[in-house]
Amino acid sequence: MKLDDKFRLEHGRAYLTGIQALVRLPMDQMRRDRRSGLNTAAFISGYEGSPLGGYDLALAQVRPLVDEHHIHFVPALNENLAATSIFGSQLVHVLGESK
Repeated sequence: MKLDDKFRLEHGRAYLTGIQALVRLPMDQMRRDRRSGLNTAAFISGYEGSPLGGYDLALAQVRPLVDEHHIHFVPALNENLAATSIFGSQLVHVLGESK
């Protein structure tokens, strides 16, 4: 067993904390999408003072792995900016073609 198995292992068991499981979840979704032939990405935003405050720190700790899976993590200074970022990501289809 290796330390990075908790995020890279695709078969078998990986031992994770709850926050680590939440970090792994979008990575697993991106892997599943790739296997299905889909070209997708994920957008995550949050801030340190949120009820799930450790999530943003855990994402930042594995930033290269997050980037590798086309997960765009944009930390915010407060709840309003995080919500605005996520809301904006939902409106991108109105602006036309997107990446």
